[in-house]
This record gives sequence, structure tokens and C-alpha cells, in this order.
Amino acid sequence: MSVTKNYVYNVVYQIVILIVPLITVPYISRILGSGGVGINAYTNSIIQYFILFGTIGVSLYGNRTIAYVRDDKTKLSRTFWGIFLLKIITVVISYAVFIIFINYTNSKYRVIFLFQSIYMISAAIDVSWLFMGLEDFKKTVTRNLIVKVIGVVCIFLFVKIRSDLWKYVLILGCSELFGQLTLWLYVPKTIDRVKLSFYDIKKHFIPSINLFIPQIATQIYLVLNKTMLGALSNTNEVGYFDMSDKITKMSLAVVTSMGVVMLPRVANTFSKGDMKKVKKYLSKSFDFASYLSVPMMFGLAGISAQFTPWFFGAGFNKTGTLICVISPIVVFIAWSNVLGVQYMMPVGKVKQFTVSVTIGAVVNFIFNVLLIRHFQSLGTALATVIAEISVTTVQFYLLRKDIEFRQMFKNIWKYLISSIVMFVIVKFIGYTLGIGFKTTIFQIIIGGLVYIILLCLFKSDMNRKLIYTVFKKFKVNNIINFGK
Repeated sequence: MSVTKNYVYNVVYQIVILIVPLITVPYISRILGSGGVGINAYTNSIIQYFILFGTIGVSLYGNRTIAYVRDDKTKLSRTFWGIFLLKIITVVISYAVFIIFINYTNSKYRVIFLFQSIYMISAAIDVSWLFMGLEDFKKTVTRNLIVKVIGVVCIFLFVKIRSDLWKYVLILGCSELFGQLTLWLYVPKTIDRVKLSFYDIKKHFIPSINLFIPQIATQIYLVLNKTMLGALSNTNEVGYFDMSDKITKMSLAVVTSMGVVMLPRVANTFSKGDMKKVKKYLSKSFDFASYLSVPMMFGLAGISAQFTPWFFGAGFNKTGTLICVISPIVVFIAWSNVLGVQYMMPVGKVKQFTVSVTIGAVVNFIFNVLLIRHFQSLGTALATVIAEISVTTVQFYLLRKDIEFRQMFKNIWKYLISSIVMFVIVKFIGYTLGIGFKTTIFQIIIGGLVYIILLCLFKSDMNRKLIYTVFKKFKVNNIINFGK
């Protein structure tokens, strides 16, 4: 399957991910309040540590390893079962530690923790890495679409009052578990049953650990934010930050979906020794990531003031400021996704990747300690931005001899100027029209048009190619429909 088709599947899924919170977040923020939202975010952040230690880097390792052996079904089957059984063993151990944790800690959120632990069961049986390694994204996307719709319906049916927090957590966990179970319908058609020795399981442990170490560091500055904020401040502040983080990451998902698609493609190309093609993929991905992420950063900052009050409701005004502050991470995560996930990981530069994210984790921890007590959720937002900048900067430095960055950055000035002009116009529209749903929609439409038109004037190659692709697709569809 082509990279374009896989990317389209992922973008469709990411759009659904965007739409689902747009439907549920305003409802949940009003029903559960910042406190309820904060409790969910705080308890889930702790569960993520047990999931992380239970899966020990298997998803990334499995994705990459399946891509290496996918042309040989015997090797593919043996590799799959070996990796899967290893993950079952490690998750069971992690779950046992979790049970000890909730029994020997005096937590007032014990019931919520138990419902959150459904995510651990889901992680144990997750085989999406198999289909990603095979570049069969259609199955994972289709499964996720169905599950997301069912989850949304259940949230509106059963979550009615503030004390329904446990129902909300249960619905989210069960939706995830159901989604993982449906993928197993495709496994018998893809993988054969094979006899395994203990060595077939054991041999994947050390390579998984090598990818597990950078994931620990990454998880620290992705999840520790909420854990530290909850411990050093309060759950209301966690709720403010969690909502701003969700909105920012929703926008970012459209860009980083390319990383999910490109990792197995680059890994397979690298296994064939074609480094010239690997670097060609990298250059195109970086330009595409910049084309999307730069206007998203300025767009989020531009709409935040008028967007937050009507979207989240009363009590979430601070979230607007946090969205504005945290918006630069869209660009830096997009760049580090290209450098780290799309290049370093598949070509075996795991140690360099580990160094970059470890530095980011340390920076994040230090600035959280320094800023949270004085600035609460605003301090966490600032610490997040500084951490992401440090990760990307270190990756640039470590890859300075591998990649011609001047070539990769040759179009960035076009994206920056177009985005800044767009930002000014979007802010003006917001101040003129005031708070409201129509204002936000108008800001997004006008902002997008301004950005595209300015890039047309700057003769951007990426802009031209994307417009041509969309126009060609639209034209073909019209011809087909007319013929009918």
C-alpha cells in the first residue's frame, strides 16, 4: 500500500480524533468540571507508567521488526508470536505491581484506578504494531473509527452528573479494550501458528529494552507534567492544563500521523540498504511537517481567546492562556517526530534518540519543580515548551553530520511569514466579532485561505503539490459521479 494511501487513512482517523473531543470535551468539561477532568487526567497519568513498564517498548520495536521480516511469512509469524508473548508476560508482572500499589497506598481514587487499569489489559492484547509494520493501516483505522463512535454514544447516554466520573473512565477504558479485541479478527488471516521455544520469546527482550529506555524519558515529560502538577498544585490546575494539552495535541495529531506511516516504510527501505531513498523520505517529511505545523501553532494562538469560553464553558478561562503558551510545541514535536521517529528509530540510531529525549525529560522535570509552585498550570505549560525545544535542538545537533539541514529549512521563511500574517488577521477577526462558535469557524476558514493564498504568491512547491493533488482527486471524483 502506498505512503499516500496510508497517510490518508491515518489523517481520516486523526480527523475523527479531532471531531470526537470537539463533541465530548465541551459536554464533559461542563458535567465533570475542572476537578473531575483533573482526577481523570491525574489517575490516567499514573496508570500510563504501569503500561509503559508493562509494554517495555514493544509497540515501537514490534512495528520496526515486523517491517524487517514482513516478506517472509514464516519469520513474520515466529517474530509476531515471540514479541506478543513477551509483552503478555511483562504486562502481567506490571499489573501485579499495580495491584500491590493500590492496596498499599492510601488513595482516595482507588475505584477510579481500578477502572483506569482496563487500559493495561488493552495494552497487553494490542496487536496494532503488527498491522502498522505490514503497512496495513486500513484495519487499525477502521477499527478505531467504530470504537470511537460507540464510545461517544455511551458517554452521552450514561455520563449525566458530576458523580458519574467513574462511568466516564469505565467507558473510555472499555472502548479501548473492545477496539483491541476487534483487531484479533484479522490475525488468523495474517499470521500462522508456529511452535516457539523460550529463545523465540527471550531474544526480543533486550532489543525492546533498548527502545524502552527512550520511551521512559519521553513518557516522563509527557505524563509527569500532570502527575507533578497534581502533586504540587491541585486537580483543578491539572484540568486546565489537560484541556489545553488535549486541544494542542489534537491539532498535532494530523502532522505526527505521518510518523506512524513512515516508520515501517523507512525501516523496510533501510533494511535494503537504500540510504539515498531514506534521506529523500526524510527531507520530504520535514518540509511537509513544517508546512502544516507552523500555521497550526499561530492558528491555535490566534483563536484561543475567543475559542475557550464557548467551547469549555465557565471555569476554564485559564485554558485559553495555556493554549496560547503551549502552542509552540506543535512545531517542535512535529520536527522531532520527523528526526526521531521517522529517521533515528528505523535506521538504528536509538542511542542518539535516547540522549535527546532523556535531556528533554531532565529539563522538563527541573523546570516543573522550579515553576509549578509559583505559576501552577502555567508553569507546567512553560516547562513543556522548554522541554520540547531542548529535545529538537539536541536531535539537530546529533544529526548535523548526517543531514543537510540548510536544504530542509529552505522553505521555512515562506511558512513563517504566511503564518504571521494569518495570525494578525485571525486575531483581528476575534477582537471584532467577539466570543462565539461562528467567530471560531470564521477565523479558521479565513486563516486557512490567507495562508494558502500567500504561499501561492510565494510559489511554495509543497503548497502547489498539495493543491494539485486535491484538485486532481476532486476532478476525478466529479467525472466518475457525472458518468453515473
